[in-house]
Amino acid sequence: MTPALAERYEINVDIGEGFGRWKMGPDEELIPFIDAANVACGFHAGDPSIMLKTIRLCKKHKVKVGAHPGLQDLFGFGRRKMEVDPGDMYAMILYQVGALKAMLDAEQLELSHIKPHGELFFYMQRDSVIMRAVLEACATFKVPVYACRNLEQAAMCRELGIPFQAELYIDIDHSPEGKLLPASQSRPATPETCVERVCLATRGDIGKDVNGTLFSLGFGGKPFSICLHSDAPRVLENVEAVRKTVDEANRINFPKYS
Repeated sequence: MTPALAERYEINVDIGEGFGRWKMGPDEELIPFIDAANVACGFHAGDPSIMLKTIRLCKKHKVKVGAHPGLQDLFGFGRRKMEVDPGDMYAMILYQVGALKAMLDAEQLELSHIKPHGELFFYMQRDSVIMRAVLEACATFKVPVYACRNLEQAAMCRELGIPFQAELYIDIDHSPEGKLLPASQSRPATPETCVERVCLATRGDIGKDVNGTLFSLGFGGKPFSICLHSDAPRVLENVEAVRKTVDEANRINFPKYS
Protein backbone atom coordinates (compact mmCIF):
# COMPACT_ATOMS: atom_id res chain seq x y z
CA MET A 1 0.00 0.00 0.00
CA THR A 2 1.33 3.45 -0.94
CA PRO A 3 1.89 5.67 2.11
CA ALA A 4 -0.71 8.43 2.32
CA LEU A 5 -0.16 12.12 1.81
CA ALA A 6 -0.38 14.37 4.86
CA GLU A 7 -3.89 14.75 6.26
CA ARG A 8 -2.89 17.76 8.37
CA TYR A 9 0.07 20.11 8.61
CA GLU A 10 3.23 18.26 9.56
CA ILE A 11 6.85 19.10 10.33
CA ASN A 12 9.66 17.44 8.40
CA VAL A 13 13.37 17.86 9.13
CA ASP A 14 16.54 16.69 7.36
CA ILE A 15 18.18 14.24 9.77
CA GLY A 16 21.21 11.95 10.04
CA GLU A 17 23.50 14.35 8.23
CA GLY A 18 26.74 13.57 10.04
CA PHE A 19 29.49 11.27 8.82
CA GLY A 20 31.70 8.95 10.85
CA ARG A 21 32.67 10.74 14.07
CA TRP A 22 31.48 14.10 12.73
CA LYS A 23 27.98 15.16 13.83
CA MET A 24 25.82 17.75 12.09
CA GLY A 25 22.53 18.55 13.88
CA PRO A 26 21.04 17.75 17.31
CA ASP A 27 19.08 14.78 15.98
CA GLU A 28 18.27 13.18 19.34
CA GLU A 29 16.72 16.42 20.61
CA LEU A 30 14.93 17.23 17.35
CA ILE A 31 13.21 13.96 16.54
CA PRO A 32 10.61 14.10 19.38
CA PHE A 33 9.26 17.37 17.94
CA ILE A 34 8.77 16.29 14.32
CA ASP A 35 6.40 14.17 12.25
CA ALA A 36 8.65 13.09 9.37
CA ALA A 37 12.41 12.64 9.06
CA ASN A 38 14.34 12.97 5.81
CA VAL A 39 17.30 10.66 6.40
CA ALA A 40 20.55 11.29 4.53
CA CYS A 41 21.55 8.25 2.48
CA GLY A 42 25.34 8.48 2.32
CA PHE A 43 26.10 10.67 -0.69
CA HIS A 44 25.89 14.22 0.68
CA ALA A 45 26.00 13.06 4.32
CA GLY A 46 25.26 10.03 6.45
CA ASP A 47 26.86 6.61 6.61
CA PRO A 48 25.45 3.11 7.27
CA SER A 49 25.80 3.34 11.06
CA ILE A 50 24.27 6.81 11.26
CA MET A 51 21.44 5.79 8.94
CA LEU A 52 20.52 2.79 11.10
CA LYS A 53 20.84 4.75 14.35
CA THR A 54 18.59 7.47 12.95
CA ILE A 55 15.98 4.96 11.82
CA ARG A 56 15.89 3.47 15.31
CA LEU A 57 15.49 6.90 16.89
CA CYS A 58 12.57 7.59 14.57
CA LYS A 59 11.03 4.23 15.41
CA LYS A 60 11.27 5.01 19.13
CA HIS A 61 9.43 8.31 18.69
CA LYS A 62 6.96 7.08 16.03
CA VAL A 63 8.30 9.47 13.39
CA LYS A 64 7.87 8.68 9.68
CA VAL A 65 11.11 7.90 7.87
CA GLY A 66 11.79 9.16 4.37
CA ALA A 67 14.87 9.03 2.16
CA HIS A 68 16.91 12.19 1.57
CA PRO A 69 19.12 11.40 -1.45
CA GLY A 70 21.61 13.96 -2.66
CA LEU A 71 24.44 14.57 -5.08
CA GLN A 72 27.65 12.61 -4.49
CA ASP A 73 29.43 15.48 -2.73
CA LEU A 74 30.35 14.87 0.91
CA PHE A 75 32.86 17.71 0.95
CA GLY A 76 30.28 20.23 -0.28
CA PHE A 77 27.35 18.74 1.68
CA GLY A 78 25.46 18.25 -1.58
CA ARG A 79 25.01 21.99 -1.99
CA ARG A 80 27.41 22.61 -4.90
CA LYS A 81 26.43 22.54 -8.57
CA MET A 82 27.38 19.39 -10.45
CA GLU A 83 26.65 18.05 -13.91
CA VAL A 84 25.40 14.47 -13.83
CA ASP A 85 24.39 12.20 -16.69
CA PRO A 86 20.66 11.39 -16.42
CA GLY A 87 21.37 7.65 -16.45
CA ASP A 88 23.85 8.06 -13.64
CA MET A 89 21.36 10.19 -11.72
CA TYR A 90 18.70 7.48 -12.03
CA ALA A 91 21.13 4.91 -10.66
CA MET A 92 22.28 7.21 -7.84
CA ILE A 93 18.72 7.67 -6.58
CA LEU A 94 17.97 3.94 -6.72
CA TYR A 95 21.21 3.23 -4.86
CA GLN A 96 20.63 5.70 -2.04
CA VAL A 97 16.93 5.09 -1.45
CA GLY A 98 17.38 1.34 -1.84
CA ALA A 99 20.01 1.31 0.91
CA LEU A 100 17.74 3.16 3.32
CA LYS A 101 14.78 0.94 2.45
CA ALA A 102 16.80 -2.19 3.21
CA MET A 103 17.54 -0.84 6.68
CA LEU A 104 13.89 0.05 7.19
CA ASP A 105 12.92 -3.48 6.17
CA ALA A 106 15.31 -4.82 8.80
CA GLU A 107 13.54 -2.68 11.42
CA GLN A 108 10.04 -3.64 10.16
CA LEU A 109 9.31 -0.07 9.11
CA GLU A 110 7.93 1.43 5.91
CA LEU A 111 9.65 3.94 3.69
CA SER A 112 7.38 6.96 4.06
CA HIS A 113 8.57 9.32 1.31
CA ILE A 114 11.50 10.62 -0.73
CA LYS A 115 12.79 14.18 -0.60
CA PRO A 116 15.74 15.30 -2.78
CA HIS A 117 18.44 17.23 -0.92
CA GLY A 118 20.05 20.60 -1.50
CA GLU A 119 21.49 21.20 -4.94
CA LEU A 120 19.74 18.10 -6.30
CA PHE A 121 16.43 19.86 -5.62
CA PHE A 122 17.56 22.98 -7.50
CA TYR A 123 19.04 20.88 -10.32
CA MET A 124 15.64 19.28 -10.83
CA GLN A 125 13.94 22.68 -11.00
CA ARG A 126 16.18 23.96 -13.80
CA ASP A 127 16.59 20.73 -15.82
CA SER A 128 13.51 18.72 -16.75
CA VAL A 129 15.62 15.78 -17.99
CA ILE A 130 17.23 15.45 -14.57
CA MET A 131 13.83 15.91 -12.93
CA ARG A 132 12.51 12.98 -14.94
CA ALA A 133 15.51 10.78 -14.14
CA VAL A 134 15.08 11.42 -10.42
CA LEU A 135 11.33 10.90 -10.46
CA GLU A 136 11.51 7.73 -12.56
CA ALA A 137 13.84 6.29 -9.93
CA CYS A 138 11.51 7.46 -7.16
CA ALA A 139 8.55 5.78 -8.88
CA THR A 140 10.18 2.41 -8.18
CA PHE A 141 9.47 2.82 -4.47
CA LYS A 142 5.80 3.83 -4.74
CA VAL A 143 5.93 6.51 -2.05
CA PRO A 144 5.20 10.26 -2.09
CA VAL A 145 7.86 12.72 -3.21
CA TYR A 146 8.19 15.89 -1.12
CA ALA A 147 8.97 19.21 -2.82
CA CYS A 148 8.01 22.86 -2.98
CA ARG A 149 4.91 23.47 -5.05
CA ASN A 150 5.99 23.22 -8.69
CA LEU A 151 3.51 22.71 -11.50
CA GLU A 152 5.95 20.88 -13.78
CA GLN A 153 7.08 18.51 -11.06
CA ALA A 154 3.53 17.91 -9.84
CA ALA A 155 2.46 17.08 -13.42
CA MET A 156 5.41 14.73 -13.93
CA CYS A 157 4.60 12.99 -10.66
CA ARG A 158 1.01 12.46 -11.82
CA GLU A 159 2.26 11.04 -15.11
CA LEU A 160 4.51 8.57 -13.27
CA GLY A 161 1.92 7.66 -10.64
CA ILE A 162 3.83 9.30 -7.78
CA PRO A 163 1.91 11.07 -4.99
CA PHE A 164 3.21 14.66 -4.75
CA GLN A 165 3.46 16.15 -1.26
CA ALA A 166 3.74 19.93 -1.32
CA GLU A 167 5.91 21.48 1.36
CA LEU A 168 6.92 24.89 2.67
CA TYR A 169 10.42 25.84 3.77
CA ILE A 170 10.25 28.26 6.69
CA ASP A 171 13.89 28.65 7.72
CA ILE A 172 15.27 29.83 4.37
CA ASP A 173 14.17 32.73 2.20
CA HIS A 174 12.14 33.07 -1.00
CA SER A 175 13.17 35.30 -3.89
CA PRO A 176 11.00 38.22 -5.10
CA GLU A 177 9.72 35.76 -7.74
CA GLY A 178 8.47 33.46 -4.97
CA LYS A 179 11.12 30.81 -5.60
CA LEU A 180 13.15 29.12 -2.90
CA LEU A 181 16.64 30.52 -2.34
CA PRO A 182 19.62 28.29 -1.47
CA ALA A 183 20.52 28.17 2.22
CA SER A 184 23.78 30.00 1.46
CA GLN A 185 21.79 33.00 0.16
CA SER A 186 19.27 33.09 3.00
CA ARG A 187 19.27 35.01 6.25
CA PRO A 188 19.56 33.10 9.56
CA ALA A 189 16.09 32.08 10.72
CA THR A 190 14.74 32.87 14.17
CA PRO A 191 11.82 31.29 16.06
CA GLU A 192 9.87 34.49 15.44
CA THR A 193 10.36 34.45 11.66
CA CYS A 194 9.58 30.74 11.46
CA VAL A 195 6.35 31.15 13.44
CA GLU A 196 5.34 34.16 11.35
CA ARG A 197 5.81 32.16 8.14
CA VAL A 198 3.74 29.27 9.48
CA CYS A 199 0.95 31.62 10.56
CA LEU A 200 0.86 33.40 7.20
CA ALA A 201 0.75 30.08 5.35
CA THR A 202 -1.83 28.29 7.49
CA ARG A 203 -4.15 31.27 7.93
CA GLY A 204 -3.99 32.89 4.51
CA ASP A 205 -2.04 30.64 2.10
CA ILE A 206 0.52 33.47 1.94
CA GLY A 207 4.31 33.60 1.89
CA LYS A 208 6.72 36.50 2.42
CA ASP A 209 9.74 36.99 0.18
CA VAL A 210 13.22 38.20 1.12
CA ASN A 211 12.10 41.83 0.67
CA GLY A 212 9.04 41.43 2.89
CA THR A 213 6.55 41.33 0.01
CA LEU A 214 3.63 38.92 0.38
CA PHE A 215 2.83 36.36 -2.33
CA SER A 216 0.36 33.50 -2.82
CA LEU A 217 1.65 30.03 -1.93
CA GLY A 218 -1.09 28.24 -3.86
CA PHE A 219 -1.74 25.38 -1.44
CA GLY A 220 -5.47 25.97 -1.80
CA GLY A 221 -6.39 24.99 1.73
CA LYS A 222 -4.82 21.54 1.47
CA PRO A 223 -2.47 20.30 4.20
CA PHE A 224 1.22 20.68 3.49
CA SER A 225 4.48 19.66 5.08
CA ILE A 226 6.65 22.26 6.82
CA CYS A 227 10.41 21.87 6.50
CA LEU A 228 13.23 22.93 8.81
CA HIS A 229 16.94 22.18 8.48
CA SER A 230 18.88 20.46 11.25
CA ASP A 231 22.05 22.42 10.41
CA ALA A 232 20.42 25.82 11.04
CA PRO A 233 22.03 27.70 13.96
CA ARG A 234 18.86 27.90 16.11
CA VAL A 235 17.10 24.79 14.89
CA LEU A 236 16.01 23.51 18.32
CA GLU A 237 14.46 26.84 19.25
CA ASN A 238 12.85 27.05 15.83
CA VAL A 239 11.31 23.58 15.89
CA GLU A 240 9.96 23.95 19.44
CA ALA A 241 8.23 27.22 18.54
CA VAL A 242 6.91 25.86 15.25
CA ARG A 243 5.59 22.67 16.87
CA LYS A 244 3.22 24.69 19.06
CA THR A 245 2.11 26.84 16.14
CA VAL A 246 1.52 23.87 13.84
CA ASP A 247 -0.48 22.00 16.50
CA GLU A 248 -2.71 25.04 16.99
CA ALA A 249 -3.20 25.44 13.23
CA ASN A 250 -4.19 21.78 12.95
CA ARG A 251 -6.75 22.15 15.74
CA ILE A 252 -8.34 25.01 13.82
CA ASN A 253 -8.04 23.84 10.21
CA PHE A 254 -8.03 20.04 10.51
CA PRO A 255 -9.76 19.21 13.82
CA LYS A 256 -10.66 15.71 12.63
CA TYR A 257 -6.98 14.73 12.58
CA SER A 258 -5.79 16.68 15.64
